[in-house]
Amino acid sequence: MIKNRDIIVYGLQAWDYNIASTCKYTAIEMSRHNRVLYVNPPLQRSSALLHKQDEDVAKRLKINRGEAEDLEQKSDSLWVLYPKTIVESINWIRNPRIFNFFNKINDKRYAKQVWKAIHKLDFKNYILFNDNSMITGFYFKELLKPDVFVYLLRDAVIHVAYHKRHGTRLQPLIIEKADVAVTNSDYFADYARETNPNSHMIGQGVDLERYSDPDGKMAIPNEFEGIPKPIIGYVGFLTSIRLDIEALVHIAEQRPQWSLVLVGPEDEAFENSKLHQLDNVYFWGKKAPEELAAYIKGFDVALNPQVVNVITDINYPLKIDEYLAMGKPTVATKTTFMAYFKDHTYLPSSKEEYVTEIERALAEDSEEKRKERIAFAGEHTWENFVKKIYNYIEQLEK
Repeated sequence: MIKNRDIIVYGLQAWDYNIASTCKYTAIEMSRHNRVLYVNPPLQRSSALLHKQDEDVAKRLKINRGEAEDLEQKSDSLWVLYPKTIVESINWIRNPRIFNFFNKINDKRYAKQVWKAIHKLDFKNYILFNDNSMITGFYFKELLKPDVFVYLLRDAVIHVAYHKRHGTRLQPLIIEKADVAVTNSDYFADYARETNPNSHMIGQGVDLERYSDPDGKMAIPNEFEGIPKPIIGYVGFLTSIRLDIEALVHIAEQRPQWSLVLVGPEDEAFENSKLHQLDNVYFWGKKAPEELAAYIKGFDVALNPQVVNVITDINYPLKIDEYLAMGKPTVATKTTFMAYFKDHTYLPSSKEEYVTEIERALAEDSEEKRKERIAFAGEHTWENFVKKIYNYIEQLEK
């Protein structure tokens, strides 16, 4: 266990990003026994020019003008930095050498703001932890000179359009220069070991306090009143990049007596889909992270109907742990990674199998199975996740 150290955490997601993130939960857990500085991504020039009315961009512009503090203290041992800088939007540059030149300039601007916070907080001998950010902050090891640099690989973001151009090239390089690389799947661990032999699979964490109802007193939201059962539900971003609209339509059409409840914001494909024409499909929109467990409690079966592609096939679906932590029978598309959950979930490979597997999940549910699901998810706490990171840091430092 690492205690009384200074740790700097940065990644792809900002602290005020509305969806709960691994980066944020990791920082919070690390701050239980250490001082932690959470560094938000810097403001991009394109966002400053084109999205200045957005709440998060407006906040950062206000900070840049000196009208608000750039360093917010969240607890006795946790601070969040909003870098007081704007970096250039350079992802359009195709030439790797030219891109690297300007990316280093961006990182120098970014690192300068981090150095100011380091001096203000008097951080010493600090650990630098990077959550999957292979482009922004690529040069932080050289610029910030940490005692230990840890890189977490947990998502196939290099297959997303923005990161694909340069992330595919830079990700193996940043893994190579990490002192320790940790991953949330065996697939990613094997990939990381190609450039860094000190790479390890550590699984994932889940907020069991949020996704827990031991005394059964959690209230199910009012929207569920009058909805015919069984209720088959999903919580999360409704995006066609990751979710199979055709499978959802098939489920609703084949079993009109079921209620299909979808909780989360929609992309354009979902907004224009046939699902909105079906009487037994309910769209309840975006909810605050702290509300999601109550919605999951209202489901008879929880879904993760992913399309199988290069992103979803190998990613750890954190949602599954959240469903299981609530004890819910869970039906999710069979992917390479879902084999990890095979003993506690139902894994259809087609839209037709989705109907039969949901029926199995409904028929086989029991108090004993609910306890087994909760116990399995209970192994994936953020405390255990961070302890594994500490273990590899300690081995390195010894």
